[in-house]
Formats: sequence, C-alpha cells, structure tokens
Amino acid sequence: MSLTAGIVGLPNVGKSTLFNAITKAGAEMANYPFATIDPNVGMVEVPDSRLDRIQELIPAKKVVPTTFEFTDIAGIVKGASKGEGLGNKFLENIRQVDAIVHVVRAFDDDNITHVAGKIDPIDDIETINLELGLSDLEAVDKRLGKVQRAAKGSDKAAKAELAVLNRIKPVLEAGKSVRTMDFDEDETPIVKGLFLLTSKPVLYVANIAEDDMADPENSKYFKSIQDYAAKEGAEAIAVAAEPEEEIAELDDDEKADFLEAEGVKEPGLNRLIRASYKLLGLETFFTAGGKETKAWTFRKGTKAPQAAGIIHSDFERGFIRAEVMAFDDLDKLKTENAVKDAGKLRVEGKDYVMQDGDIVEFRFNV
Repeated sequence: MSLTAGIVGLPNVGKSTLFNAITKAGAEMANYPFATIDPNVGMVEVPDSRLDRIQELIPAKKVVPTTFEFTDIAGIVKGASKGEGLGNKFLENIRQVDAIVHVVRAFDDDNITHVAGKIDPIDDIETINLELGLSDLEAVDKRLGKVQRAAKGSDKAAKAELAVLNRIKPVLEAGKSVRTMDFDEDETPIVKGLFLLTSKPVLYVANIAEDDMADPENSKYFKSIQDYAAKEGAEAIAVAAEPEEEIAELDDDEKADFLEAEGVKEPGLNRLIRASYKLLGLETFFTAGGKETKAWTFRKGTKAPQAAGIIHSDFERGFIRAEVMAFDDLDKLKTENAVKDAGKLRVEGKDYVMQDGDIVEFRFNV
C-alpha cells in the first residue's frame, strides 16, 4: 500500500529535522533555502500499544509493526506557483502525495533564518496555501477550457465535470481550499480525478520550542495555528522537532529518561505518526500468534477478502471466511478461549467491512 504523507512548509521551519526524527533517514539539513531539492522518502513504523498487549496475551516468536511512507518535500516560497524557488518542481512533488503534513515554525531563534524575516505562523500558512491555491486555479482554468467545449454536446460526463469545476473556481478565487467544500458521491470521483493540491487532506504541525514540549498550550504561537486549522476542519498538533530528533536516536532506557526529564509521556512523533496515518484514511488489523504477531495496514472501508489479499494474493483468491475478534474484547477477556466462550469470536464472510483493531484469521482454499 503505497500511500504517502508529504511534509511541506517554508524553508527552515524544521521539515527535514522532523523527517529525520520520524524516519531516521538522515535527510540533508542546512540553514538556507532549498537544502532539500529532491523529495526524500522514508518508511515509518506506526507506534501501536495494542501490538504489545496482543503479544502479551497471544505470544508469538516475533512482533512486526505496520508501516507507511513519509515524503520530505523541499521548502516552498512565495511565487512558487509561478516557478519561483524551483516552485513548479516542488508543487509537482506535492501533487504526487496523498495527504499533506504542513509544518509551521512556532519558535523563536535568532540563529535560524526565516525567509520572511519574522515569525508569523498564520502568514506562513497562508503563503503556502495561496501558492497551492493559485496552482489549482490555473489547473482548473485549463480544464474548464476543454470541458466547456465537450459539455456543449451530449457528453454527460463533461456536463457533470463542468458543474464541479464551476463550483470549485470561485472557492479558489476567494483564497479558500477545495478541502473546505462538500461533495456528493457523484462529485467526489470527479474531484479526485482533478488531482488538486488543495483538495488533499492536511495536518498542521506546529514546530514548537523545547521549553513548550510538556505543555504546548504555553506556546505563544500554537493556539493561533489550532484556530486556523479548525476553520478548515483540520487538526493541528505540536511537536518540538529538534529534541524529537535527539529522542529518536536514543535507546529505550535513555528515551524514557529524556521524556521524564521533559515532563512528557510519549514522543510527540508518536502522535504525529498516528495523526498522519489517520489522515491518510488508514486503519490496522492484526494477525496473532505462531511465528509472528503482525499489524497490517488497510484503507478504511476495505472488505475482508481484499484485506486477506494484503497478506497474500492467494488469501483473497481462495477466500472462504474470516474469523474475527475485536482487540478490545481480547484485552478485556484476556484469552482467545474466553473470547470464544463469551460469543465474541465472529465468523464473517466476503461482505464484511474490516474494522480498526480486528484480530483476524483468514480461512482460504486455493
């Protein structure tokens, strides 16, 4: 499953530091714009305490977490939609990702240059959103020219697309994002087919100072970022990228000591990874016991045979049934037999829609 979340932001806001912390991939960092020109792609493990609990109750020889991709995209500057700062290349990189993790500088440091010469998170956000919107508006205008001609005839698909484009254009002209709009089930595939930058789901990440790690609400910048995100129906979280990169390099004991000293329960990266995973519309099912207990990623709404196919194509091809118990039931009742005795072990067929936290054994015959 090759879904990826793209990390975007202005130059020097901490994107590559955050990417390094998440993936430990060592993306190049420098205190000047365009240190990252080609997108860096890294796989990240999804932290999930349910895996440890399943292993405790149904021991296996090894435990395997699930993963997904992050892409670190170079900094965007004002005028990117017109090609400024290699803007066309960067915008195309954003077009290839499935969701946007928008990193915003929310700390003061005279030693780190800000391209605008001042710290103003909302202005930074609007600079990028404007560039993405202008790029989308140009794409919509080009598409309108083609569709209008086709819609003059009897082409029903063209007429439907034209109606959607005519709805989208004034929203973009007003400086708003397409993701703030509502579309019905007929319009949604049309919008997806336009590959608009501002239609992608977004998570705003405030890169806060280390002093604010224990209580991000103390940050003088974070509340304004939260408020901005809320107006879009988006989420905002706070992460201190530089110390998070240090934490990522520590072993478990050192990590626990560091977090305790900072007054933090878990790394901010864990929250970021989980929020990005959810943003992509991803959920997790588990297979348990024997050689390995493993977490598997699926897209929300996936049915049992297709979920089986994530493990192996033969599982989907020869699917018979899925034997399913919810993680919460196992967690509460503590043994597989207890789950069965309580009538909580379910036999599901090909129309079953998988749920986050399902523990499954697929039965198949090829």
